[in-house]
Amino acid sequence: MKNVSSKKKKLWIKKQASLDAKENTLNKKIEEMELKNVDLEKIIEQQKLELQKISGLTIDQAKKIILDGVKKDVTLEAAKIIKDTETQTKIEADKKINNILMNAMQRCNVDHVAETTVSVVNLPSEDLKGKIIGREGRNIRLLESLTGIDLIIDDTPEAIILSGFDPMRREIAKLALEKLVLDGRIHPARIEEVVQKAKSDMENIIFEEGQAATYETGIQTLHPEMIKLLGRMKYRTSYGQNALKHSIEVAHLSGLIAGELGADISMAKRAGLLHDIGKSIDHETEGSHITIGASLCKKYHESEIVINAIEAHHGDVEPSNIISVIVQLADAISAARPGARRETLESYIKRLENLEKISDSFDGVEKSFAIHAGRELRIIVVPEKISDNAMPVLAREIAKKIEDELQYPGQIKVNIIREVRAIDYAK
Repeated sequence: MKNVSSKKKKLWIKKQASLDAKENTLNKKIEEMELKNVDLEKIIEQQKLELQKISGLTIDQAKKIILDGVKKDVTLEAAKIIKDTETQTKIEADKKINNILMNAMQRCNVDHVAETTVSVVNLPSEDLKGKIIGREGRNIRLLESLTGIDLIIDDTPEAIILSGFDPMRREIAKLALEKLVLDGRIHPARIEEVVQKAKSDMENIIFEEGQAATYETGIQTLHPEMIKLLGRMKYRTSYGQNALKHSIEVAHLSGLIAGELGADISMAKRAGLLHDIGKSIDHETEGSHITIGASLCKKYHESEIVINAIEAHHGDVEPSNIISVIVQLADAISAARPGARRETLESYIKRLENLEKISDSFDGVEKSFAIHAGRELRIIVVPEKISDNAMPVLAREIAKKIEDELQYPGQIKVNIIREVRAIDYAK
């Protein structure tokens, strides 16, 4: 046992001595590494000093130059990515917009008939003309004074022409004359009675027309007075375009566009139908049809969205919601497309040419384009001649000259574009 214990002790002593030797060796190597690190740091510091002497820059200055270069490269790369993204987004947005508009216009393709200032009442015989004229013309004079419409007797056989600029009065005169012809009793007392009855019937017709418009567009809960005002629009025109037909078309277009964009279809239709409601009484009340329409909608408790759509559809105020923008677009489509309003091709082209001629007459204008059926004048200016600060002044001067020299429906947007380009080539 003693021999075994002695052997183990000797072996342990031997291993301990070996470990001590290795530890001493390792400590020496660590000391050598530390000395080498000190030498290396001195060499690095010397190299930095040499580089500073050669470049003439401090470390902070050199670091700033490197960071600025990296920042510039990153900025240019980011600008390129943003530009490419914007271009691609615009292309996709244009395609989407075109599809929405084409779809809306194709689905709401209605015919327009130019309104006239005459109506015709057919007679069963020429003999009735004498009765309508009456002794010394008293019957015809009474009819004309009660209705405010001129009766033209002699031009057309077995027919009487009713001439007047007010479609509602002309319709009352037509209703009254048709009743008199059918009845055969034509004398002053009867004429007064029939004209009064025709006016009463006209009120019913107006309400029915307003109801028909609400049924056609699916608009619910309109105030009865608003329905009457809608009906009156059947007998109002704007550049030959029937106001009620135009409003119904705008309602349909607004609903179709709203559906494509995920907006409130019912609200879009409502705003579209009522956007020109002021035209029903604008010939009787002071103010523009926009101001009158907004006041009527406030009076009959329409929503703020509808009121803003009315105020914004010609750009008088800024649209506060997507419905107002949709109604603006639908109104432009309905009013500006060929055939909607009475305007010959020659006068239309002449108006566009005059717009471009006016803008081209100003110094600094490179080129101008009348677009959107003459509703917008887009002007490219020479950047060296027109500064950014001068652009609003030029826009105001061109708009003022257009107002003074031209006659046109609605409003014309003067849009000035100043573009500066920098071009270089990688060789």
